[in-house]
Amino acid sequence: MVDEAHGATPGRGTDRHLRYELVRELAANPNRHLILLTATPHSGIAESFQKLLGLLRPEFEAWDLTELTESQRRELAKHFVQRTRMDIEKQWKGAPIFPKRETVDATYTLSPAYRELFEAVYRFSKNIVKSGLALAAHQRRMRWWSALVLLRCVMSSPRAAAVALAKRRQGEALTAEEDVEDVSPIYEPSDRRPSDEVPTPLLEQTEADLMPTEQRRLRELERMAAAISEAEDKKLQEAIRLVRRLLQQGHNPVVWCYYVDTAEYVAEKLEAALAAETPSARVLCVTGRLGEEERRLKVEAFMREPGRRVLVATDCLSEGINLQKGFDAVIHYDLPWNPNRLEQREGRVDRYGQPKPVVKAVRFYGRDNPVDGAIIRVLLDKAREIRRILGTHVPVPEEERLIMEALVHALFLGREQIYRQLTLLEGPVPEIHRKWELDAQRERESRTRFAQHALKPDIVRRELEATDQVLGDPDAVRNFVLTARQKVGLQVGPRGRYADVWEVITEEAALVSVPAAVQHALPRDRSGRWVITFTSPTPEGAEYLGRNHPFVTALARYLFEQALEGNGVDHSARAGAIRTRAVGHLTALLLLRPRYLIHRPNRNPLLAEEVLVVGWRAFSDRWLAPEEALPLLTAEPTANMLPAEKRELVQDVLEALQPFFAEADASPLPNILAARAAQLEEAHRRVRQSVGEQVRGLKVEPHWPPDILGILLLQPEVMP
Repeated sequence: MVDEAHGATPGRGTDRHLRYELVRELAANPNRHLILLTATPHSGIAESFQKLLGLLRPEFEAWDLTELTESQRRELAKHFVQRTRMDIEKQWKGAPIFPKRETVDATYTLSPAYRELFEAVYRFSKNIVKSGLALAAHQRRMRWWSALVLLRCVMSSPRAAAVALAKRRQGEALTAEEDVEDVSPIYEPSDRRPSDEVPTPLLEQTEADLMPTEQRRLRELERMAAAISEAEDKKLQEAIRLVRRLLQQGHNPVVWCYYVDTAEYVAEKLEAALAAETPSARVLCVTGRLGEEERRLKVEAFMREPGRRVLVATDCLSEGINLQKGFDAVIHYDLPWNPNRLEQREGRVDRYGQPKPVVKAVRFYGRDNPVDGAIIRVLLDKAREIRRILGTHVPVPEEERLIMEALVHALFLGREQIYRQLTLLEGPVPEIHRKWELDAQRERESRTRFAQHALKPDIVRRELEATDQVLGDPDAVRNFVLTARQKVGLQVGPRGRYADVWEVITEEAALVSVPAAVQHALPRDRSGRWVITFTSPTPEGAEYLGRNHPFVTALARYLFEQALEGNGVDHSARAGAIRTRAVGHLTALLLLRPRYLIHRPNRNPLLAEEVLVVGWRAFSDRWLAPEEALPLLTAEPTANMLPAEKRELVQDVLEALQPFFAEADASPLPNILAARAAQLEEAHRRVRQSVGEQVRGLKVEPHWPPDILGILLLQPEVMP
């Protein structure tokens, strides 16, 4: 199973190529199952999408998806399942499982000092561009990149501006064109890991071509950036007010910045500003200067802390780490110039598992910033319009050359007014819009072709509910954990007024009597309280415990092993007896492990197993089917039984049961197992028929005899 499969297509960079080769070699073995998972199969690069399809079957790579024959469409539909959030919301009834995203705009204006800096940098950048028009294409592109990077750094924050203008001649400059191609400071392509550092080598290379007067001017601009005070940074002041409002409304926001220097600057100022008015609110800054594992641990620990929280981060967190459990709002302090990156940022909180019904996304930009205005009107608004129409994000065609040319044309090669309303409707932008609209049309057609409407949600829901009956639903997991806590000495109690939220005491003193195997499954952070829940979406600050959670698995494994070893531990036993009012006759409940052979057409049979509870009215021919026997497991003892009495009764019943398991012909038990096998066979047929698979020759038959894993005797309080 390959998650984020769009990252396993060939692209720029050695790591990406190695990932593709690895998955391609795995996929080459036809006997190996392979599932590719991605929320963005088409990143806007057609070639990458074709390579992704080629991993399913090599011939798919050469198919033209716009002109598929009917037989090709049917063949591809067997391997390509596309379901959007809108599909799920329409077809799965019940409480909403996705939040509603509210997108709003917030603006600021430049202070006189900041405006003076911007105008000076703008004029300098414009001279860089115009003076390089006669240069070779490679050198001209370098100057364009450098001019746009300078403007972007200046409009990000005073600190990023100062760093961009100060870090010159440190290290080797870029000299080879192939090295330049690996630098992408403008458009942040989706197929590369985002970089949050100021691209110093790019600026160094450009400065190496500058005249002495231009180099002196750079140093003057550096001093101007360093002189901008916190009070003169209106962008920062408005962002602080915006964060305060979101905190007052009950939100926990993520503030997205493009550069590390900006993120650290914003986090420092924000923490100081909030300390006076909202001392309970905490601020964490996470950037690419931390390792991937360190980032993950810091964020997870931060999300577990109670109270209001603000995360200031760069795009190193825009992929791979889910933030919906701890945050429900985003502020784009620096707007990305790639709408795909903006969607990735907002998708960190706007996703399944978000406990809040509404998440807020704030596009934050300068009213007098012509670059922000152009990017919003031409790229970000276009992305929002397509998302509103289709109900899903369609990636912008990742034509960095066209984007760069459009920005340079609009900013530096058009009319002279700095603050005019840039429309970017000249030059290459119409070509970008045309490609984008073609991609949107392709997405509409793809959803029609591959939405898998043949797979009916009612059929899937029925099988999921049947699976829960065998493996356990959330209520069963809750009952198991809360019952097992007493058997292993774990202190678990409800957490205040919250429904289905519990606290596990993890202090060392409280774990003295807890078995080591269970202790090892507890969180490594022994802060004293571990907040858990069995409900999804997960309430804020709690960790979801499902049946596959490592703690639930460890707890079940420990109790099961103790019972199988039969070492005399009181809390774990395979046999038991209670006296109860729940029955009127002595009844044996048997926990069986039956096995089944699943015969499939033209394939080897499979051996499957499950657990099953059946009942026997002792010393009679009356057997209870699973649906009758299972509820009796909840019977409570209403009178005491001596241990010796229990042992004698269990021994007598086990001896009486032996004939039923010795010969199938002498037992009614095979009829119960045959009925269960018929249910399983029907389920297999339903699912296979729903996706058009062959069912002829499919058969499920029980394998005799089943194992007895456990027995519980229910003796009536008053014997008849």
